[in-house]
Amino acid sequence: MSTLEARLLAAHADGDGMAMVALYREAAETAPTEAERAFFLTQAHVFAMEVAHPDARTLRDTLVRMGRETPL
Repeated sequence: MSTLEARLLAAHADGDGMAMVALYREAAETAPTEAERAFFLTQAHVFAMEVAHPDARTLRDTLVRMGRETPL
């Protein structure tokens, strides 16, 4: 298990939504494929909305540019 995976599991266990946003974004940065990057950014966006994270809009905009979300 990678350090990132361990930190993600710990954040989930702790219910730490703010950490999950940061960790899923980190995972997206190192994702080897566009599909994996989109998956991790989607997870970051979901948790960002749940905790009213200030980057929720930016994450959504990124997903729109990737064609993974519909523009409002």
